[in-house]
Amino acid sequence: MLMIGAPGAGKSMLAARLPSILPPLSPGELLEVSMIASVAGEIEGGALTARRPFRAPHHSASMAALTGGGMRARPGEISLAHQGVLFLDELPEFDPRVLDSLRQPLENGEVAVSRANHRVTYPARFMLVAAMNPCRCGNAFEPGYACKRGRIDRCTGDYQARISGPLMDRIDLRIEVPAVTAADLILPPPAEGSAEVAARVAAARDIQLARYADAGLPKVRTNAEAPASVLEEIAKPDAQGAKLLRDAAETTRLSARGYHRVLRVARTLADLDNADKIGRLHLAEALSYRALAEDVRQMA
Repeated sequence: MLMIGAPGAGKSMLAARLPSILPPLSPGELLEVSMIASVAGEIEGGALTARRPFRAPHHSASMAALTGGGMRARPGEISLAHQGVLFLDELPEFDPRVLDSLRQPLENGEVAVSRANHRVTYPARFMLVAAMNPCRCGNAFEPGYACKRGRIDRCTGDYQARISGPLMDRIDLRIEVPAVTAADLILPPPAEGSAEVAARVAAARDIQLARYADAGLPKVRTNAEAPASVLEEIAKPDAQGAKLLRDAAETTRLSARGYHRVLRVARTLADLDNADKIGRLHLAEALSYRALAEDVRQMA
């Protein structure tokens, strides 16, 4: 997920709250996470926790810090975030080569660290959450704002073009986070809190576990891990949804990866609604989360 919004809109706060709605680690996941933390020397006093990892490296982090390395090929941030969240704040400020090193782990869920005397493969199936301002000054989305650096669309495009197209294609959800006004802060709290959202997420995860266990894939636990051949069967849309997806694929020139990622998101949205079939609304919502990236690409 990529959140784009003005400074102070609450992007970092939203990311930090994300682990509170995720289900606790299963015994098998806890063992995997604990083994990685042990190799990295990050278990203090032998204490284990079922809370999912949340890692937030600074944008000055090197490639070795992110993917792993050093004299003993220790795991990096993406492996320490295994089964949890990797939060990259100020995404365009990271070195482009460091960001592009995430592309392969995002696809296969593991990273190979090779050194002169070591070659180790660590698991790295993490949820990537990133945040960024729309431009360097951060005010491009403000109504009536005049950028001192020139045309707003050019300034915004130059800043957001620091993120490569292949990496952007691997991000499923791209959302705009509007600035929060003082009037918003005095509104009553929402009816649905983190506990209620966490219950819906846990129910959707249970649906996915049962689905892939029945399909003879016990190692697949979520829609994100499902093979493309299986995904096309379990995420087959109805006639209206298929037409919408076909039209959107032609209009936005969806890549094969983008096509399957839209299906994964739509299947997950249907699971959250406890729906057996993917409907047109689920596909429309999944496609809308990619619309922002298409606008960014046009500006660049």
